[in-house]
Amino acid sequence: MKSGPVVNAVKFFFTIVMAISCISVSAQKNKFERSKDVGILFGTSYYLGEINPYEHFGTRLKSGGGISFRNNFNRRWTLKTSVLYHVIDARDSDSEDPWIRNRNLSFRNQIIEGSLQGELNFFNYQLGNRKFPFSPYLFGGLAYYRMRPMANYRGTWYELQPLGTEGQGTEFGEEQYKTTMFSVPFGVGIKTNLYAIFGLSIEWGVRKTWTDYIDDISGKYMDPELLRDYNGELAARLADRSIRQEITTVDGSSNGGLQRGDPGRNDFYFFSMISLNVRFDRKATTCWEHE
Repeated sequence: MKSGPVVNAVKFFFTIVMAISCISVSAQKNKFERSKDVGILFGTSYYLGEINPYEHFGTRLKSGGGISFRNNFNRRWTLKTSVLYHVIDARDSDSEDPWIRNRNLSFRNQIIEGSLQGELNFFNYQLGNRKFPFSPYLFGGLAYYRMRPMANYRGTWYELQPLGTEGQGTEFGEEQYKTTMFSVPFGVGIKTNLYAIFGLSIEWGVRKTWTDYIDDISGKYMDPELLRDYNGELAARLADRSIRQEITTVDGSSNGGLQRGDPGRNDFYFFSMISLNVRFDRKATTCWEHE
């Protein structure tokens, strides 16, 4: 029996927790290497999926941000929790592919993510300590996120998941896709000290998902008349916004039955962030040089 994505994600989460727990125990041997800091994050996000299949930073970039908390067990290993809010915006009209441009779909997706991540510094690093001022790092962990794919129609934004634009929720389509799910974050970054208890980190991170609906596009066009009967006029209008219809019926009147997306490949989303970090577990009078 194959394990589902949630089971795999939970296994991955507990693996990370166990590894961090072992590191925490070993870190007790040197209390001077332990530290804690909070971060204020700012950056942008994008995705890879049907509208933007290959190009990194290839969507309309929007600003976003969040907060983080780091528990640095020693100068190499860190456990970080964070909460992020970002908006992904992508449009077929920006593509160089004629087929994608003709499909003429677009979306905006508000993503809120909470995550638990382990970080491994390449060099010894400690915020506020001039002896250990800089290090690249790797990170990985588990995240839980909520998404809201939306489309603009005549000046108003509509949530797409309840509409079932590919016939979700009808006898002709799949079940409605979930809007809250697990993802696996991983990536690289650089940390550096600025002044006293202040530091800066820059990171780029991938989120592996188990959904193909970040953009509300995955399978085939449903017959527009059936979609209109089952899910309403708005669903039918937002499902097919093609500039030119592809000939699939005798009279060439609809795209029903043709591919709308690629169901064989799940979507990824990405964060590129800058964080101002503040160490808070030492008083200003602490003599850092003894560490």
